Amino acid sequence: MIDPFSEVVMLLQPGAPFSKIVSGAGAWRVSREESGQVFYCAILEGACLIQADEHEPITLQEGDFVLIPSAHNFAMSSLEPPPDGVDAAPVALPDGEFRLGVLDVPPDVRSLVGYCVFGAPDAALLVPLLPQLVLARGESRLMTLVQLVGEECRARRPARDVVLARLLEVLLVEALRTTSESAASPGLLRGLADERLSVSIRRMHEMPARRWTVAQLATEAALSRSAFFERFSRIMGTTPMEYLSAWRMALAKDLLLRGGRGLADIAERVGYSSVNTFSVAFTRHVGVPPGRYARRP
Repeated sequence: MIDPFSEVVMLLQPGAPFSKIVSGAGAWRVSREESGQVFYCAILEGACLIQADEHEPITLQEGDFVLIPSAHNFAMSSLEPPPDGVDAAPVALPDGEFRLGVLDVPPDVRSLVGYCVFGAPDAALLVPLLPQLVLARGESRLMTLVQLVGEECRARRPARDVVLARLLEVLLVEALRTTSESAASPGLLRGLADERLSVSIRRMHEMPARRWTVAQLATEAALSRSAFFERFSRIMGTTPMEYLSAWRMALAKDLLLRGGRGLADIAERVGYSSVNTFSVAFTRHVGVPPGRYARRP
């Protein structure tokens, strides 16, 4: 059976090259404006606040793990943020940890924070298929991985960077797949958690070349056309045809980069009746024609 989540993750080629232990004491705040980087934070002890993009502030406690696949603006702070709202500058401690706020007192919170990367070319086409924010709570497997990553960060063992990279990759995938429907914003994870929508999503992944219509997908989900469209759009954060188009383009890009196939074959495999209609759709989604995309270095 096709696993849509596994397919998306494999095409994204996730990795996690950067992480650090950060603690905080007293009143502190730190904010970032990034260009869509994949941010994560695991609370090792204590508690703090996080606010990402347009989401309401979330209280993070020991054992919580938050992942933001495309973070543009976010802020973290103590439970009682400083009244002036001024960002604190992290101070490097002798043990390699970074401190926010007061230096000479025990920390109120200690966390593992970092950035992940998606190695897929133009991963921006795939990232919208994921939730905007993932929050996992009380996941013992996840926290075991976090503990191992934290230990590896502090240690100076041989091949430390290699081990750390692999652990962080597994941590990223585990965070995505263990998130419950209630803890994820609209996206693929919530769609797969819905017993009706998951059937139609799997069919799209199993047969991307089929000339799907909304009515046919609604039949797969055992829903009326209008009920299916509303439910899919609300839970997935995109319409059925927009999701199908994004997935077809992701598959087409992968086939183009692998080489060895003509445009007519690729067009047919991803559900287009001719090279011309495929080229028009590809150029609209990706920004360059498929032939030029295939020749990129």
